[in-house]
Amino acid sequence: MKVEEFKRTETKEFVKQPKSLNNGFLHLLVNLALIALATFLIIKLANVEDDTSPEALMYAIPMIATLLLWTFHLIGFKLVQPNQSAIFTFFGKYVGTVKENGFFWFNPLYGCKKLYLRISNMDVEPIKVNDKKGNPIMIGLIVVWRIKDTYKACFEVSSSETKPNKNGASSVIDLRSFDNFVKVQSDAALRKVAGMYAYDNIDGNPEEMTLRSGGDEINNCLESELSSHLAIAGIEIIEARINYLAYSSEIASAMLRRQQADAIISAREKIVEGAVSMVDLALKKLSQDNIVELDEERKAAMVSNLLVVLCADEAASPVVNTGSLY
Repeated sequence: MKVEEFKRTETKEFVKQPKSLNNGFLHLLVNLALIALATFLIIKLANVEDDTSPEALMYAIPMIATLLLWTFHLIGFKLVQPNQSAIFTFFGKYVGTVKENGFFWFNPLYGCKKLYLRISNMDVEPIKVNDKKGNPIMIGLIVVWRIKDTYKACFEVSSSETKPNKNGASSVIDLRSFDNFVKVQSDAALRKVAGMYAYDNIDGNPEEMTLRSGGDEINNCLESELSSHLAIAGIEIIEARINYLAYSSEIASAMLRRQQADAIISAREKIVEGAVSMVDLALKKLSQDNIVELDEERKAAMVSNLLVVLCADEAASPVVNTGSLY
């Protein structure tokens, strides 16, 4: 079976709805009644003078049976806390998952593992990948996830480590045991998404989506890719977003100079555009107001002088002409 086909396999999770007979408080009364009966039989047996008499045997056998039944009945109590689930098996066969909170009693022969359904997050450290253009970049992400399919999380992946519960009746699967699985799959998804887009718009095409400008669309793509990778473990991705993005150290200085050059060119274009419009306005005003008549040669000189003044990086030092214009 291919990985893609395995990911599309329907869930085998079966959510059990506890019935009234599974009420833990009802069985607690039964348990107390068994204790009372066992105590009564012990007292009766203690009052018998001859331990080998038929009367002593009549009390001893029910007493032993009652104590064994009480012990067996005591194992069936289960406590399911908020955002916790209990996964039951019967001699190796999965029989269902209880997600309802409360105090219950189930078949004592059921094996039980508890799994938290709480939300967890992970800060995946930046890794070095190549973008669509082949440039080495450093990229990291934050993943917010939780367990959705308890069957897959408990039986499909080998990262499920358990720790004994306080009452010893069942074991609790530690969510931290999934961290390595989530981290490895997150790295794989991050490498794939980063290779689909360029880091920045180098070619000047504003319509091309990049890792820097993509924003929510890049995060949605990353979330979808992560969901497909982690579905095998029954993990639901609530949010995935890039939290670190930079060029790799070997090309960072060169790309910084390139960005500075682009910024300077863009600024120069704005300055020249503004200077040309100001010169055009000055010539039109001089002509309309009949202030001075300039031939083409003088217009060219005036345009040159105005462009030098307006486009210079430093303040120009004016030279006052007190002689004839011609």
